[in-house]
Amino acid sequence: MGSRLKLALIGAAAVISIPAIIGAIGNGLVTALFGGDDQPNQQAITDIPTDYLNLYLAAAPTCPDLSWSILAAIGKIETDHGRSQLPGVKDGENNKGAGGPMQFLAATFNSVTARHTLPPGGAIPPSRYNPHDAVFAAAHLLCDNGINRGDLDAAIYSYNHADWYVAQVLAQAQTYSSTIGRGANTSPAAAAQQAINYATGQLGLPYQWGGNGPDAGDAGFDCSGLTAAAYASTGITLPRTAATQYRAGPRVPDGEPLIPGDLVFYGTPARIHHVGLYIGHGQMIHAPDFGQTIKIASYRWRGDDYMGASRPAGQDILVAQR
Repeated sequence: MGSRLKLALIGAAAVISIPAIIGAIGNGLVTALFGGDDQPNQQAITDIPTDYLNLYLAAAPTCPDLSWSILAAIGKIETDHGRSQLPGVKDGENNKGAGGPMQFLAATFNSVTARHTLPPGGAIPPSRYNPHDAVFAAAHLLCDNGINRGDLDAAIYSYNHADWYVAQVLAQAQTYSSTIGRGANTSPAAAAQQAINYATGQLGLPYQWGGNGPDAGDAGFDCSGLTAAAYASTGITLPRTAATQYRAGPRVPDGEPLIPGDLVFYGTPARIHHVGLYIGHGQMIHAPDFGQTIKIASYRWRGDDYMGASRPAGQDILVAQR
């Protein structure tokens, strides 16, 4: 089905409710409308307000190769789909000068709307504070900055010039995609992605020495508690400490590229003191230390004592590092 027909069927936010479609006629028609596996999963439907979900789905087809989940991930990270109460979401600007649900600088938004005519349904004139205008403008900006050339990473990087931001957007998008979380994992790649999804859901929780997370009655995690819980969510049992996880393997040979889902270790063979979960693009999710929170960070830094990696989900993962 062509993107214009998809857009006509989706229309403005008030026309079609995606959760209502799924509830009334099932995933079969949703697959036909939205293109195979690139559908909202249950987590997306639960977390994203219906009007925003409809906008992401409607705006993405305006740019070839742009997934609605990338727009949704940016909307989530920037303002929690417009729900954030921080300055610069509903009105005004934050300390960087950004405003609106997709956090546009005024100059950037004006430049996008000068180059592209936004479809009806927003403000007159277009406003970065109007969700319709902001989401469609974000789709055009991503397209102009790399997606139209097949460079997803560059497009996301242009939105916020940080490698950690690229990794966080991609990880968040994966939690919303219907290719993730459809029940039992049937492949190493699915297990690795589910582990990343779980760890992403713990971002912001406190470091707690010996912590096994809220499901175990703890406020947070320590480094190996997080990685053990992430893989436990896939049905893979890991030893509890960083050192025993390192010894459990299977080890990634030195020089072999890392892939998402690998565990990265620090220390010496005799004393492994830290572990993180690699998510791609040189980034990991980890529980760093006392007084800090679970976060995304570079897995290598100047003066680190990186020791190596393991691949708990198996050696035959098919997801290559992008």
